[in-house]
Amino acid sequence: MKIKKDDTVIVISGKDRGKKGKVLQIFSEKNRIVIEGVNKLYKHLKQRKGKEKGERVEFNAPLSASNVMIFCLKCKKPTRIGIKLEGKKKTRVCQKCDNVI
Repeated sequence: MKIKKDDTVIVISGKDRGKKGKVLQIFSEKNRIVIEGVNKLYKHLKQRKGKEKGERVEFNAPLSASNVMIFCLKCKKPTRIGIKLEGKKKTRVCQKCDNVI
């Protein structure tokens, strides 16, 4: 997977289309990612004891990695990622503006 933690991505399909956010977590074996502020869901928790109240917990659910693209900060557009070799080191670059991501 070419998307890494702390990358800025934009959602290109689904209910949250057009939203930008930072990648918080990656599940590479399932090809899913968690993005800050995107795909918010609620979990309703029942009261456990007599005096406690039930809760409504909000969380960001995982999203398929195929529904997002890296957002290039230089050209301000969603882009694909290319890889350049500099000696023995690989660097990720923007396909549109050749900027290092």
